[in-house]
Amino acid sequence: MNDMTTMTDSLMDQCSVGKPQIMDRFVDIPGGQVFVRTWLPAVIQSEVPMLLLHDSLGSVAQWRNFPQQLSEHLQRPVIAYDRLGFGQSTSRQSLPSYDFITEEAEVVFPVLCQALKIDQCCLVGHSVGGAMAIAIASLHPRECKAVITLAAPVEIHDRLLEGIEEAKQFFAHTETFNKLRKWHGEKTRWVLDAWTETWLSDGFSSWTIYPYLPKITAPVLAMHGDSDEYGPASLSVRIAEGIKGKGQQATIRNCGHIPHAEQTADVLALIAEFLTKYKVS
Repeated sequence: MNDMTTMTDSLMDQCSVGKPQIMDRFVDIPGGQVFVRTWLPAVIQSEVPMLLLHDSLGSVAQWRNFPQQLSEHLQRPVIAYDRLGFGQSTSRQSLPSYDFITEEAEVVFPVLCQALKIDQCCLVGHSVGGAMAIAIASLHPRECKAVITLAAPVEIHDRLLEGIEEAKQFFAHTETFNKLRKWHGEKTRWVLDAWTETWLSDGFSSWTIYPYLPKITAPVLAMHGDSDEYGPASLSVRIAEGIKGKGQQATIRNCGHIPHAEQTADVLALIAEFLTKYKVS
């Protein structure tokens, strides 16, 4: 099922007993509209949703089957959205500011929560989405019950810059660029430049996640692949050890930069165990 809905009632009110649902809508935020998709499992054990934050080239569609699997595995609602400029959301002209991670937490997150009637949620962020999840949890501790990061960056370093430069060259070819176009259409050039030109710029070279970490009181699970091309698994240790709350680190074996796609079963199991361990209802 894939019906457009305004989702004006609570998530539980919309769930047909015994039948999983997928619902799409657009939410007005400063700068345009963002596309939002919600997955509801056949049986809901907790109304607290998992909110997914995509990576630098990502979108709702690029999560593929993971949100549905996560929803059914946890028996919770799962919500994902395309950031402005990505996927089905409103296009952008200028590149993001160097404060775009904080801006997502300060501006977009509160508007989404109000529109979707979210009082509390668990955040799941992939790559830069993980950094955004950390920023959100730091600035909105009441709304955030838990944080899960997947291959989140913590600072600018040589291996990260080398990986981005290699990706820039990879997408310089028409064939590979068009593969990205499948997800972003006419926004594709902006999406690619928003990543490569921002992260490779001198003005972004001092960015770090560290100022957010001491303010986080929610439990955090930081996951990282042992073969991640953008940074070592030790980065997740820094996240887990840097927060004020309870931190847990997991290194995913035989895994690169996309743990939820490369080792889905392991990621699902780790998330479920983490939420149970810290009694995140």
